[in-house]
Parts: sequence; structure tokens; C-alpha cells
Amino acid sequence: MKKSINTGVLPDTIKFEDGLKIIREAGFDAVEISAGESGCVLDINCEENNARKIAETIRKNGLEISGLFTRGLFGKFPLSSPDPAKRKKGEEVLEKAIRIAYYVETDALLVIPGIVSFFTGGGEIVSYDIVYKNSQEAIKRYVEIAEKLGVYICIENVWNKFLLSPLEMKRYVEEFNSDYVRIYFDVGNVLFIGFPEMWIRILGKLIKRVHFKDFKLSVGNINGFCDLLEGDVNWLEVMKALKDINYDGYLTAEVDSYKYCPESKIYNTSLAMDKILVSGKV
Repeated sequence: MKKSINTGVLPDTIKFEDGLKIIREAGFDAVEISAGESGCVLDINCEENNARKIAETIRKNGLEISGLFTRGLFGKFPLSSPDPAKRKKGEEVLEKAIRIAYYVETDALLVIPGIVSFFTGGGEIVSYDIVYKNSQEAIKRYVEIAEKLGVYICIENVWNKFLLSPLEMKRYVEEFNSDYVRIYFDVGNVLFIGFPEMWIRILGKLIKRVHFKDFKLSVGNINGFCDLLEGDVNWLEVMKALKDINYDGYLTAEVDSYKYCPESKIYNTSLAMDKILVSGKV
């Protein structure tokens, strides 16, 4: 397994290339990059040559690209929305993101499939069955493009009150009947409603990428997310489960930057991941 970190760990005060050097020096193998409307590594409307230049910069600094995600766009324009215009906009984002993933030569695109309602509140509330139907119909339109370009559409489990059990998530993904629709499993996100090690074993080979986050159940809300090894994730069991399904892909830490001395967050996260990886060898 390879260590990766989300570029959201880099604050605006650090130049991108300088941040990449810190990430590499801290012991990471790869970065997960973002595309969006602002504050991202890439603009969602970027040209192919711009995307390839960023990818070249990353690789020149000794790092691979573990995946691509779109910051905030699938929340702003849900693929499941009952509003056709908003849903169409979400589909445009999906297609653009698939192409950007191809340009930067990563085979994994993180996708939030739909939203019933966010646990954090706000936004429209949509009937569960409508979210299921609309999101599948929207994603199905772009599976052929993803297959052609060799990009996996990776459905992530997030706090969207949707796909609330591993059995349902497995069925949802398998119904696409495509090897290029897979799962981006987030360890910390699932702790609020279940046991990540159980989800991992049930989802099995459908898992294409893994996000590492930790969470404090005693807090029980969005403020419960914390540094790795400071929460309630049973990392020993998680690593055992990943070993059981023969997962050998990227493990990407999804963490925010520290306000002060942001580079220390990168080093601390790397050390924590080393400890977790060692636990998996027990």
C-alpha cells in the first residue's frame, strides 16, 4: 500500500511546488488533487495542457497522483437533484472531471453520488428513492466515457444520509454492471453509522481507493473529526480487513491544514500513517 495525502493540507501561504516538496520529504508517495471553481489545484474548466503541466510538476517532485476530487461541486450541483437544471450541471461537472483525471493520468475520480440531506444540515432534502434513481441514471450516462478513458468513477460514502449500509452500497455499485464504477471508501466517515472493518470486508474488491480520517464518537458531529490516531477508529482491525480483501492501493489521508506551522500537520500525519501501516503487519 502507498501513502497519499490530500492537497487540502496545503494552505494558501505555501507555494504549491514548495508544498509538494514538503509532502515528499515527509515520506508520502502520492497526492490526491482537487478540481473546482476556486481554491483548487485545477479549475474544473481547465484546458488539457494546463492539467498536464500540473501533473508534470507533481511527478517532477517525486510524487504520484492517487486520485482527483471535485471540491464542493457535487454538493452544489447534486447528481440526484430533482431540479433538472441543477442535475444537468452536476453531469457536466462529472464529465469534465473524468476528462481531467485522464489528462493528469490518474485512474480514480471521487464522486459523491447523491444527497438526501447532509448530516451537518442545510440544503434541500430529497426523498431517498428519488436520490437513488436520479443519481444512478446520471452516472450511467458517463460510464462509457469513463471506460473509454480508463478512469474509475469511485463512489464515496459521505455524510449525505444515503447508502447507509455496506450491503446497500454494494448493490448500488454492482447495479451499474461496469468494472469502472467502484468505491472510494472513507474510514472516518463511516464510523458515525457503523464499523469500517465490516464495511471493508463486505465491499471487498469493489473498493478502489481508501480515505484515512479519524473521528471522536464522543463528539458525534462534524467537530469530531480529528488527527489520525486521536479518534475512535480501530486501526488494527481496519488494516486487518484491508489485508483480508488483498487491498494494495493508495491510502490517502484527508486532513486539513494547521493554522500555524502547517508543515507539521503533514509530518504528523505521515508518522501516524506509518504507525497504522505497521499495525497492519501484526
